[in-house]
Amino acid sequence: MNGSLEKFNKLVDALQELPTIGKKSATRLAYHMVMKDSFVGMKISHAIEEALGTLKQCSSCGGMSEDELCFICCDDSRDETLLCIVENAKDILLLEENALFGGRYFVLESLAEFDFSKLEKLVSSGINEIVFALTPSIANDAVMLYIEDKLSNFNINYSKIAQGVPTGVSLENIDILSLTRALTDRVKV
Repeated sequence: MNGSLEKFNKLVDALQELPTIGKKSATRLAYHMVMKDSFVGMKISHAIEEALGTLKQCSSCGGMSEDELCFICCDDSRDETLLCIVENAKDILLLEENALFGGRYFVLESLAEFDFSKLEKLVSSGINEIVFALTPSIANDAVMLYIEDKLSNFNINYSKIAQGVPTGVSLENIDILSLTRALTDRVKV
């Protein structure tokens, strides 16, 4: 490695630590920010610094927030009886960006750090239905069963997002678990 480009190589290495960014992409991004448009580099640097200094987890749902409570938990127009459990705060962004859910959220992140008392407090505030919006897997099926068991003293309906064959994908390219679930949970047409 050329020692005279130590700072550039450090930038490339740092960019490579981001998900889905390989060496080529990191090099292209670093080159653009340093040599083509340094204003973009400064703008990104400032945005990262601000985000790191202000963003935190919502104390109620675990989503991203600039305040103690996120904008969703503060929104009185949301359905207070409907709770969507997601794996991470990024999932909330996807659902909200597409206006796919009108209730409240709860972020699991990881079961090891999972504070069940927060979920119980949220559920006791009048939740009638929990929607599990988790990535289909055997492990997440176990998580759903665990949560249902722990909340068995509440009168709650449970549902999970549908799964099966994605639109436009041929059956030969579908994993066996998804294909099995698609056939088991088939709907009448």
